[in-house]
Amino acid sequence: MLEIGKKSVLHISRFTGNGAYLSKNGEKEEVLLPKRYVNESMRLGDELLCFLYLDSEDRPVATTDPVPLTLGGYGVLKVTSLTKIGAFLDWGLPKDLFLPYAEMSEQPKEGDEIMVRLYKDKSNRLCASMKGLYHLLSKDSPYRAGDDVKARIYEFGHDFGVFAAVDDRYSAMLPKFERKSNMRIGTVVNARVTNVKEDGKLDISIRDVIPKQMEEDEEALLDLIDEYGGVLPFTEKATPDVILRETGLSKNAFKRAIGGLYKKRKIDLSNGKIRKTEE
Repeated sequence: MLEIGKKSVLHISRFTGNGAYLSKNGEKEEVLLPKRYVNESMRLGDELLCFLYLDSEDRPVATTDPVPLTLGGYGVLKVTSLTKIGAFLDWGLPKDLFLPYAEMSEQPKEGDEIMVRLYKDKSNRLCASMKGLYHLLSKDSPYRAGDDVKARIYEFGHDFGVFAAVDDRYSAMLPKFERKSNMRIGTVVNARVTNVKEDGKLDISIRDVIPKQMEEDEEALLDLIDEYGGVLPFTEKATPDVILRETGLSKNAFKRAIGGLYKKRKIDLSNGKIRKTEE
């Protein structure tokens, strides 16, 4: 049986004006290889590795061109357009791949390169989904703590953090407090591996190593104190959510920055307040 969305090794059973018809040895079921894929060197009985999909009229057809993903797998595709019913993605075939709104974890923009998986809808049509990628990513990366990597964001996990794929392949996560306002699904970030978990998943960070990052955090915190007129309306005793919302830092990073500024005598901590000292 010929299965849509997968690769099959087929043989040329006959030629027509529309192209070549292919089948598995000993089976009557045929599928058309359109004329654009047929060349003069092809002969009856030739064996071809093909990908099967539905054309614009929902007829099964074959292609010998490489495709970036197959049924149940995933790949990175470019958004070509957005419509009232969803988005369409370029996957190298004459008919763009449909991404329904119901299968979006976040609405992309035209031109975005996003990670999706390939599935069949209830009508047996091939479609893309931005969901369910977590379990498809590999956990056997060659990376170790301290390695520099590139990671593509594919989902915002709310309380968990930011889900990313290192090299578009390996399962990784950014801490929630490192999410930036300009991050989008498909954004590729330069990161550093901070931990390799027992199951092989990677913890990554886009922050610099602590000494350099502390200097940046301290400067940003001084600017924030200036915005509040020289006195912060909260201290390190505030909840992690408040600190993250107001400063963009984790509670630990905030406390390190406060400690660094205090040692440098740039802030005063008397009377339970965080004040900028006069220079």
